[in-house]
Amino acid sequence: MTRWLITGAGGQLGADLLRVLAGRPDVEAVGLARANLDIADEAAVRAAFADISPDVVINAAAYTAVDAAETDETAATLGNEVGPRNLATAAASSDATLVHVSTDYVFPGDATEPYDEDAPTGPRSVYGRTKLAGEQAVLAAHPVGARVVRTAWVYGASGANFVKTIARLERERETISVVDDQQGSPTWSRDLATGLVALADSAAPVGVYHCTNTGSTTWFAFARAIFEELGADPQRVQPTTTAAFPRPAPRPAYSVLSDRKWRAAGLPQLPHWRDALRTAFATAPDLMRSA
Repeated sequence: MTRWLITGAGGQLGADLLRVLAGRPDVEAVGLARANLDIADEAAVRAAFADISPDVVINAAAYTAVDAAETDETAATLGNEVGPRNLATAAASSDATLVHVSTDYVFPGDATEPYDEDAPTGPRSVYGRTKLAGEQAVLAAHPVGARVVRTAWVYGASGANFVKTIARLERERETISVVDDQQGSPTWSRDLATGLVALADSAAPVGVYHCTNTGSTTWFAFARAIFEELGADPQRVQPTTTAAFPRPAPRPAYSVLSDRKWRAAGLPQLPHWRDALRTAFATAPDLMRSA
């Protein structure tokens, strides 16, 4: 039996990681939410490793308030760089495998074809810069046992996300406007969790991987698909531009990630994003509708 530690267990991905591992008789999974473990606290991380003695660690903890990070870089750095470094250092000391989750925001978002794992980075926001720094810290601290997985546009049954926001707006408004000039790959956290567990179980080389549901779309088309799953008229969703809704942190216009290395490692390709959305609503219809 192997012992797995899931950090950030209170979030949508962490919760789904625990759900995926719950069916494994060969695994003892321990999930720690932020209230139980602040990964930026080095002493607390060391104590958790001493208590749990994990063989595998999947870090789903992060500072994800993209706009707030623009004026609170210290907090973003603690959550996205210092914390992952602490986990990688502890994992290296105990010979534990570490899978660290990162983001499409490490790229500038100006590409016209899917970003390869080895494509030049160039984050345009504090959030993106601190996540990139976290990637680098993890790989430097645990060069023989860490894998970084970039993903994008994640939603799930637990926590707040775009799908739940759209579901709430469908109830509250006759029409809504959603940006149609940002492209990416919506990713169901259950599928992502399954992929991360497969990676942790595999002999795939250390380094950086990309893992999202396949295919791509815009936030506008994604919102229309959500309306369809809700049984609502998708024509109630109207397209708009990023310029019409300025935000403190710039959003990547193009966030599609290539999974070349993922497939080359023999890892299972995730389903198409539209099929995943349909399955998510079929699996947890009430939770996917709750804001």
